[in-house]
Amino acid sequence: MGGWAIAVHGGAGVDPNLPTQRQEEAKELLTRCLNLGISSLRSSLPAVDVVEFIVRELESNPLFNSGRGSALTAKGTVEMEASIMDGPSRRSGAVSGVTTVKNPISLARLVMDKSPHSYMAFSGAEEFARQQEVELVENEYFITEENLGMLKLAKEAEAILFDYRIPTATLETCSGGTIAVDNSLQMNGLPISIYAPETVGCVVVDSQGRCAAATSTGGLMNKMSGRIGDSPIIGAGTYACNICAVSCTGEGEAIIRGTLARDVAAVMEYKGLNLQEAVDFVIKERLDEGIAGLIAVSRNGEVACGFNSNGMFRGLATENGFMEVAIWE
Repeated sequence: MGGWAIAVHGGAGVDPNLPTQRQEEAKELLTRCLNLGISSLRSSLPAVDVVEFIVRELESNPLFNSGRGSALTAKGTVEMEASIMDGPSRRSGAVSGVTTVKNPISLARLVMDKSPHSYMAFSGAEEFARQQEVELVENEYFITEENLGMLKLAKEAEAILFDYRIPTATLETCSGGTIAVDNSLQMNGLPISIYAPETVGCVVVDSQGRCAAATSTGGLMNKMSGRIGDSPIIGAGTYACNICAVSCTGEGEAIIRGTLARDVAAVMEYKGLNLQEAVDFVIKERLDEGIAGLIAVSRNGEVACGFNSNGMFRGLATENGFMEVAIWE
């Protein structure tokens, strides 16, 4: 055993013009979550409990795209999704299309622990939430002024979210006049300046060598109602087994096609790669033209991250004293 390790993320694909204050707020939140996770691991909390706890913290803060602060659908509503996986047992739980559950990750945990199923969605997931007496709130709780503004920009840019390769014009017209858009910085069909960081996640290996992963998101800004991304799909956005745990972020459709999270475990198992080698391999070989990032831990106490976007909000720490909180390369 190599001791415990933890990583958290707040989405890949960062506006290069993100104000310094916003960058510092993001780093402060990631640092706080890392420290909460470290304290939990030092208290011998199992990995699966730690990942749920940390993702709940991220869902409760509107800074990133999960829980409160989730991206808005084309209808201006919030449809959230989340998943959790316990590595030793390979048990998992996931939810999609959740609109009133304050902490979707905890509902995913209940699907894993208290239902005969692995994945529940929309009205069925909401009904299960009521049965389990989880905290419910009105959809308005999740909606922020900033995201209403981003949705307006996305609609004005006429972003076509189901084809990521469609270029936007160099100039976009919005209520404030005409804005220049850098065509090279696109994510999910949106100019990156109006793209909200997508998804939060946490991966942990505890001192017993148990791995776990959890991921939560509001999905894409201006997405079609009913769209499901990679975050709740086991093997795509989230995966944990007896070797490692992985949480992904970025262009969900590309992550689904590449079975990104599972492939990290697979190349470790079948190619004999170490954790960082496996992360580098899948980012390079499995994304086609997609943009994404991921965080991972191994049962040996290693931690790793990788991304092919311009940045990823991330924090990593290990028992031997390593700690990093970063956004850019």
